[in-house]
Amino acid sequence: MVQLTSPPGPDDTFLPETRRDAPPVLPRLGPLGWLRWAWRQLTSMRTALLLLLLLAVAAVPGSVFPQRRIDTGRVATYLADHRGTGPWLDRLGFFDVYSSPWFSAVYLLLFISLVGCVLPRSLRHAQAVRSAPPRTPRRLARMPEHAVRTVDVPASQLLDAARAALRSRRYRVAVHDDGASLAGEKGYLGETGNLAFHLALLGLLTSVGAGLFTGYGGQVLVVEGTTFSNTLPMYNSFTAGTRVQPGDLPPFSFTLDSLAVRFEEKDAGQLGQPRGFTARVTVRDAPDAAPRTEQIEVNHPLVVDGAKAYLVGNGYAPVISVRDGTGALAFRGPVTALVTDAQYTSTVVVKVPDASPRQLGFAGTLVPTGVLEPGRGWVSVFPDARLPRLVLTAFAAAPRQDGLGANTGVPQSVFTLDVSKLTQLHDTDGQPTRLLLAPGQTAVLPEGAGSVTFEGLKRYASFDISHDPTKMWALSFALLALAGVTASLFVRRRRVWVRVSAGPQGRSVVEVAGLARGEDAGLAAEVTALLTRVAGPEGPDDLAGPDDPSGPDEGTDRTADDPKE
Repeated sequence: MVQLTSPPGPDDTFLPETRRDAPPVLPRLGPLGWLRWAWRQLTSMRTALLLLLLLAVAAVPGSVFPQRRIDTGRVATYLADHRGTGPWLDRLGFFDVYSSPWFSAVYLLLFISLVGCVLPRSLRHAQAVRSAPPRTPRRLARMPEHAVRTVDVPASQLLDAARAALRSRRYRVAVHDDGASLAGEKGYLGETGNLAFHLALLGLLTSVGAGLFTGYGGQVLVVEGTTFSNTLPMYNSFTAGTRVQPGDLPPFSFTLDSLAVRFEEKDAGQLGQPRGFTARVTVRDAPDAAPRTEQIEVNHPLVVDGAKAYLVGNGYAPVISVRDGTGALAFRGPVTALVTDAQYTSTVVVKVPDASPRQLGFAGTLVPTGVLEPGRGWVSVFPDARLPRLVLTAFAAAPRQDGLGANTGVPQSVFTLDVSKLTQLHDTDGQPTRLLLAPGQTAVLPEGAGSVTFEGLKRYASFDISHDPTKMWALSFALLALAGVTASLFVRRRRVWVRVSAGPQGRSVVEVAGLARGEDAGLAAEVTALLTRVAGPEGPDDLAGPDDPSGPDEGTDRTADDPKE
């Protein structure tokens, strides 16, 4: 073993050879240390910004893919058209993005990160606001901006003028060096705005989260002439917070009297583009309340007892009646058609499980302004109902068999027809039956299956009905965040010092220095303006005060204003 030749000291020259060559041994963090490290990483501003960016990226699928909360029909169509990828996207929550586990996880992590980051900063900022401006440095010439002037004015008068000038420019003022210098500080509003922005973001996240617990929303299709009552069975889809019970829904109802849709007809480049949607409804705030007439337009919802009904879509509902093989009326009513293109070409599905002796099913297309094109069949050339035509294919189940799955208890989409247990009807010449119907026409089905009549055409409106009691809170926090970020961008943090000392020949030397947090192009002009306000305009006999660059500077903590900190 190597022997020590002298007592160990701070220099490792006196250490044994084996200890000098050994690598440093770092202390083990342990479980508590790793938890502390993870907490500091999570609550850093860098992590909060990354999570905010990740939340924005996670919200993108909500704009790309149809959402069940908004339009269940489009989700059903997407799943039918993408039988390979659709079910996997559904399992991953891409059709319910904002309630999916992965979106909620990012949301929760961002909330925790902001709380751990902003609250300690707010406490430190509150302490800094209450503290006095820092004492005057010994050598003001070392500040980023410095100006000096010698004048024939008493020191007390100069200090009074400096105090008035600083306060007129909204500086907080403190007296140092036994009344020989002043310190001013302003710009805390910028940091306050920055914190207000992050606190408002916290409030916004809280409001949105609270709305998920206390609010509800749903979608419903209402055909002209029919009534919607605000009860759970009337919704096509419904989402409610955990604190919402079915009995909490306000008992209003409304009848869709008419739906007027205007399309562009004059401009050839914009032909068929929608120009206006107006729904006229008769509303009852309660079952025993007097009816009133309201008009619903896009971005002008119906408001009843805190709930809002937005007009979000429309389409056609052909009125169809079906008689079965016995001649009995098995079905009659409007059938909502699913719009598939800008010309309102729509898919129609009719299920008649009560037909006898065979169940009937129909699938086809509605064209509002139909034109027969070679090679394409019937297509719509204009979205308004100028020449409506209904093209249907007829199917029938085996006698005494449930080919429509009506008795299985499994929910089915009204926009799709499962033909796996159905047989397509054929004409006498053995060709598959294709029905072409205009309003008022009736077609007799082959094989004695019955008949179908296209009685007329109605419109339907799609409404999004929602109630969010935290919406005003979310708006308030959003406005606060906007005000906060504006203040943080335009308010500059500055410190200035004014010192008056005795100069040659009984004159007074006035020094003004400034320090800014970060880049501040106006600091030099601020220092010059303060010096002019205190000592007057510069004269030809002004003398600069001594500048001794030696020795340490005292009286200010530069690291507190270093933008890197």
